[in-house]
Amino acid sequence: MKRAAKKQTEVTARVQERIGHHFANPERLERALTHASLRNPAGGNYERLEFLGDRVLGLCVAELLFSHFREASEGELSVRLNQMVSAQTCGEVADELGLHEFIRTGSDVKKMTDSRMANVRADVVESLIAAIYLDAGLEAARSFIHTHWKKRALADDGARRDAKTELQEWAHARFGVTPVYRVTERTGPDHDPVFKVIVEISGTKSESGESRSKRAAEQVAATALLEREGVWQASAGKDDD
Repeated sequence: MKRAAKKQTEVTARVQERIGHHFANPERLERALTHASLRNPAGGNYERLEFLGDRVLGLCVAELLFSHFREASEGELSVRLNQMVSAQTCGEVADELGLHEFIRTGSDVKKMTDSRMANVRADVVESLIAAIYLDAGLEAARSFIHTHWKKRALADDGARRDAKTELQEWAHARFGVTPVYRVTERTGPDHDPVFKVIVEISGTKSESGESRSKRAAEQVAATALLEREGVWQASAGKDDD
């Protein structure tokens, strides 16, 4: 028991360092990282936190968009908001923080396909926001959200629709076909994989994308094709590395 407690303390310290918030009550953080599949966790699981975190995220992002895009219509603000609070964006933030290393799940969940685990990572981000909110208030949660969402939220392409949806509609209208996505390469260890995906549309050249989940890699590939074909304008600063 002492060894397990020591390990959990070390994990908690690493997560706190990574997210930039040190909890007055570390049990909140442990709960935010615990999936319902883990049997009898002492502090419960993250399901209720996810509910609250989703609302806190929505409020802070809506506030940010409302203040910055003063001439935007309600419709544009809604598109931007939906993009920022989507599972895809939350999953991207989780991947950037490397939260997959710390999520506590049962053995059955560990066997899930990557697409379903991507949803788990997105849920954990929302739960983490709620844990920070309960631990230190709205300003602390807002600070965390601004750190990881502000650049995304204020980007010129923030009002874009979902790339795969946009590409599918374009492909149907232009060629009368549906895009096909294939995983062409998987690298890295099992706990931190990188997927390379290619999207193919009969009648035009293919494009590829890479990311830590297959779904995110598909979005990258779809975006690349839309930008290449001039359907979308290339993102500002895309090649500024």
